[in-house]
Amino acid sequence: MSLRSPLGRARGLGSAKDGVHHFWVQRVSAVALIPLSLWFVFSVAQLAGGDFYVVRHWVATPSVAIALVLFLASALYHSALGVQVVIEDYVHHEGLKIVSMLLQKFAHAVVAAASIFAVLKVALA
Repeated sequence: MSLRSPLGRARGLGSAKDGVHHFWVQRVSAVALIPLSLWFVFSVAQLAGGDFYVVRHWVATPSVAIALVLFLASALYHSALGVQVVIEDYVHHEGLKIVSMLLQKFAHAVVAAASIFAVLKVALA
């Protein structure tokens, strides 16, 4: 029989507030994606019917290139956070969880680097 209250027994057993930071970062990235996604969708819709050179000229515009890099970085970071939560919640084998986390982080980093490189290559060419 313990004289400690249920709250006293539970203290120190939690996640050390790591989940709160993850929650807020994911929400902030989602809010950042709202105007960026709207801009992207409307911009691409205006390019409908344009050929390769029209799109290339559009991407080469400095403000468009900056917005595209921000959109890609935000979207891929938000995606990585979301996939991390799914892995943490649904992968129960510890070894598989670690491998899955490493693979998803690596895949997101590679896609982010490749897509941002592609935008910069077109913008600076």
